[in-house]
Amino acid sequence: MQSRGLNGRLGRWAALLSNWTIEVKRCEKGEEEILGMLAASITPTEEVEEMLIAISPRKDCRLKISMPPPTVETDEELLVASFDGSARIKKKGGSFSAVIWKLPGWTIVATEYRYALDLTVNEAEYHGLLLCFEILADLDRGRVILCGDSSPVIRQMRGEIDCKAPGLQLLKHKALEKLQSWPSHEFLHMKREWNQSADRLASTALQSEKGRTVVSEEDRQDLMTLNRLDELLKPKQDGQLARITAITRSAGRIRHEPEVIQEEIEQRTRIQRIVQAQDEERWIVNLKTYLSGDVLNLDAVEVKMCAKLAPEYEIDENDLLSFCPMAKRELEDRDGLMRLVIPETLQQDFLHHYHTSLEGGHQGIGRTYQRIRSRFHWRGLYRSVQRYVGECTDCETGKGNPMIHGKSPGNLHATHPFQIIAMDHIPSLPKSIKGNTELLIWVDLFSGYVIAKASSSRTAQTKAENYEECVFRRFGASEAIRHDREPGFMSDFFRAFSRIVGQKQRATMAYRPQANGNAERMVQTLTHSLKMYVDEVDQRDWDEYAERLTFAINTAQDRIRGDTPFYLIHGWDPRSTLEATLPVGNTGTRDRDPKRWRYKIQRQYQRARSAVNDHLQAAIQERADRHNEDLEPHEIEVGIQVWLYLDRVKEGYAKKLAHMWHGPFRVADVCGDHAVKLEIAGTPYRLFPIVHISKLKKVKTFPERPKDQLR
Repeated sequence: MQSRGLNGRLGRWAALLSNWTIEVKRCEKGEEEILGMLAASITPTEEVEEMLIAISPRKDCRLKISMPPPTVETDEELLVASFDGSARIKKKGGSFSAVIWKLPGWTIVATEYRYALDLTVNEAEYHGLLLCFEILADLDRGRVILCGDSSPVIRQMRGEIDCKAPGLQLLKHKALEKLQSWPSHEFLHMKREWNQSADRLASTALQSEKGRTVVSEEDRQDLMTLNRLDELLKPKQDGQLARITAITRSAGRIRHEPEVIQEEIEQRTRIQRIVQAQDEERWIVNLKTYLSGDVLNLDAVEVKMCAKLAPEYEIDENDLLSFCPMAKRELEDRDGLMRLVIPETLQQDFLHHYHTSLEGGHQGIGRTYQRIRSRFHWRGLYRSVQRYVGECTDCETGKGNPMIHGKSPGNLHATHPFQIIAMDHIPSLPKSIKGNTELLIWVDLFSGYVIAKASSSRTAQTKAENYEECVFRRFGASEAIRHDREPGFMSDFFRAFSRIVGQKQRATMAYRPQANGNAERMVQTLTHSLKMYVDEVDQRDWDEYAERLTFAINTAQDRIRGDTPFYLIHGWDPRSTLEATLPVGNTGTRDRDPKRWRYKIQRQYQRARSAVNDHLQAAIQERADRHNEDLEPHEIEVGIQVWLYLDRVKEGYAKKLAHMWHGPFRVADVCGDHAVKLEIAGTPYRLFPIVHISKLKKVKTFPERPKDQLR
């Protein structure tokens, strides 16, 4: 973590970004450097250079100039100017600094730092370069080397790349004018680690938001301590000769192929690593000693144990221990004659290769076990594979559907019309000609009467206004309203509206649409009917038919209730347009006494309501019994950890490629025999903690096996 190399920097970045979620965005023009950094952060170290070459911009620089580092004579007198700049995005301010060194001796001639508003990083770097020229104006015109860690500024001053930003073009022209008074000059680009002196001054100016000239001897001594430019600009040593070996063309043609040599080296390295790991495990060392015939270093117990294992193990020419099943084993065991024994320290690497990597493909326990046992062996192999695959988070969250059905608590039972109504909506419909995109649906749980309303908004206020217009004005307030946990239904505004009209909100459990089955089923029924009438070209006329189709649904015979929803609400059956134009029904034998006719109609209506009440109660109980008759016991209890199945994905993601299991969560309490309460605090999830048992599965745990040796 403290290393300045690539691995150390990646480790620090990983620690800093561990609390964040990566979001992939399309790279725009000018962001090739960011793309390169991202590719380097997720690519293995040995493949970074190849990956960066593959994603490099197609357009190369107009002019590529390879500039060697400046050379310095031993006793040459010259000036070295180092500059740096920094900026803050939020405060819109920047700082820059300049340090002038004199060679030989690396003494500080002058140093200064300043602060200015409305500066970008590149503008601050250019101001640092101009500050160098401002300080150099009072010094003798000799040779000067300008050093900086800003690649754009150095390359633009050299003429390697163009300067297209208007603000930078003006600063570049000013710098070129100042540079004309120094005919003997050179530019040197270096990493930030080599420019610590100027970087410290720029950071000081950025923090204090003011500038000053450094004249204190103590401060200058600190800058000289931080200086590392002397490691780059080293004087030439006369008399040194470089020895090289000349290779003729014939000798160059008979060289070995580097790929073959590299493969042999890698194979030898892997063998040495396995041998070293085997020699660190006690039972393998004892078995190797026994097989080599050197039993004097083993005690009686170790010799007895090795004697039992020796017939099934051998040592090859590389001092590797291999497992060789005896001939009396089954044929399938004798097919793999030699299986390399993998020590405990390397078992996780092999499990990762044969399960997690692309060659493993996250296959199940059986397939992973068969692939490993065909070439390798260790004691307790199947148990290790079972535990590794069972604890694989990707497999647990991305595979399988809920297997626990859970007991049904039964649906809500209403005893009279509009006592309880269910509410749902059909979202994201095509924008109609009238501008509507949503369809709100209300269903009376007693009669099955449905009301629909097209809307252009899904806010809580819009839903409350539509409810007041379509339901409350016609049928009054209900005792309770059933709905899911959609944010529009659970908002403070809708809750306040429910309190005003005197009705209770009966929200379902989290991600349990079966609890609002009447509304969910009506959504499907209305959708299936609606698609028969909409225009197939643009589907923008759906709201013209949605509300009118409710008449057909409300006047249709209900199989469970035995009557039409319209009759159960109004006490009489409406006539269609065809029935109104034809003499349908007997109209000549009507009861002429209005009072007696009214009592007769009322008595029939009361009998119909009573029958519907009995039919609904029997249907609800029958459905619950049918669901509960094949239930199996589960292991969900307080204190254990579980995965939660959420069959919803973010917009833009494919449901088939998403991980549906989330968590893990700890069970805080058991609510009856059909639901539990989860501990949501401290997790990134924001959901209702009470969920149905059918949405859970237990986190697999594998306790450690006892390691006490039995005598």
